[in-house]
Amino acid sequence: MDLLLWGVMPYVAATLLIAGLIWRARYDRFGLTTHSSQLHESRLLRVGSPLFHFGMAFVVLGHVVGLLVPDSWTDAVGVSDHTYHLLAVSTGAVAGLAAAVGIGILVYRRLRVPAVRKATLRSDHVMYAVLLGAMLLGLVATALNSSGVVDYNYREGVSVWFRGLFTLQPDYRLMGAAPLAFKLHVAFGFALFALIPFSRLAHVVSAPFKYLFRPYVVYRRRDPRQLANREPKRGWERAS
Repeated sequence: MDLLLWGVMPYVAATLLIAGLIWRARYDRFGLTTHSSQLHESRLLRVGSPLFHFGMAFVVLGHVVGLLVPDSWTDAVGVSDHTYHLLAVSTGAVAGLAAAVGIGILVYRRLRVPAVRKATLRSDHVMYAVLLGAMLLGLVATALNSSGVVDYNYREGVSVWFRGLFTLQPDYRLMGAAPLAFKLHVAFGFALFALIPFSRLAHVVSAPFKYLFRPYVVYRRRDPRQLANREPKRGWERAS
């Protein structure tokens, strides 16, 4: 079971992610959208969306540093394990809490606003359930580990296993020895990766970077007094 879960499942999720995104880009590129519902309600969206997106940005950054940076590198630059874990727990808790509050507001909005609820797809229900599960399990794992209830150094277990995935030599026994909260958090995380191509989360790969390099759009303000004094003309008028 450990071999299937931690030696095979990550590659299945990665295959679904890559193949699904390629298929969407080839046959459904105009469907790579958030399916925005801002026209239906914007007050809750203005609060929940920034909290969720900025919180998730720091959560992802923290996972990248925690999983991909070996402890030997931080030791080499003079960062002790205590300092590292203190920074990781404090910043990760704030970012995770912000993201959790943001997604909570968005889910409440989607359930309570009738127009937004009608615009909700079946894939949204699955995506929200897996996303909330991954976030809450991550917060639980962090709380248990930082409070001393679970004595586990993920940099010597989960991180080593995760880096082994890139060399096609994952030590699945390391994940097998991890606490249950960490296992569930990782499992929900890979399930979320597999769902990305089949949900609105696919918009993360369709950021409009070309807008950064497009020329400015120049708007000219017209004097309303001139418009009021003009005599209306019949038919089409040449634009000046």
